[in-house]
Amino acid sequence: MLHPNSIEPNPFSQELQQMLARGRAGCEAVPNFVKVLSKSRAAAMAYALASGSLAEGQITERQREQIALAVAEINGSEYCLLAHSRAGGNAGLSGQEIESARRAAASDAKSAQMLRFTQSVVLQRGEISDDDLGALRKAGFSDAEMIEIVANIALNIFANYLNILARTGPDSPSVENGHMTAAKSAPIAA
Repeated sequence: MLHPNSIEPNPFSQELQQMLARGRAGCEAVPNFVKVLSKSRAAAMAYALASGSLAEGQITERQREQIALAVAEINGSEYCLLAHSRAGGNAGLSGQEIESARRAAASDAKSAQMLRFTQSVVLQRGEISDDDLGALRKAGFSDAEMIEIVANIALNIFANYLNILARTGPDSPSVENGHMTAAKSAPIAA
């Protein structure tokens, strides 16, 4: 149905192609996720606009990648773990930091609190306590940053679910325990 190996990207506007390309800097080939996403211009546009807008927000690229890794691990999206391990490395995260983010942990207190909050939001489907919000605020996050954390969580959940549903196979090497390994030839099962 949605398997990327049987999907050719739909032609779409140059504007949308440029927006999606922003999220795949350094990739020469069209990623399998984009092939799946391109079947719906509306979904592709929504993803590109949200991703581009969040990239210009207050949450740093490193923080966005840490959030993406934690969410992908919770949801079991191997495709997104691979993509965000690579993107996290490009954003300056070490292999150990990538592995820690997958466990919703970090060595610095502010990132650790952000990731605990991320984990709570995902696992409790947004039903978090005032204490969770207070801890995030105490760690130094503004209201705007807290909203951006939730927006990043939501965008990553969408990507995780779509890639799981489509059984999107890896574009390149896969991730095992936070480290890159050879690509698997078969699509990742849901």
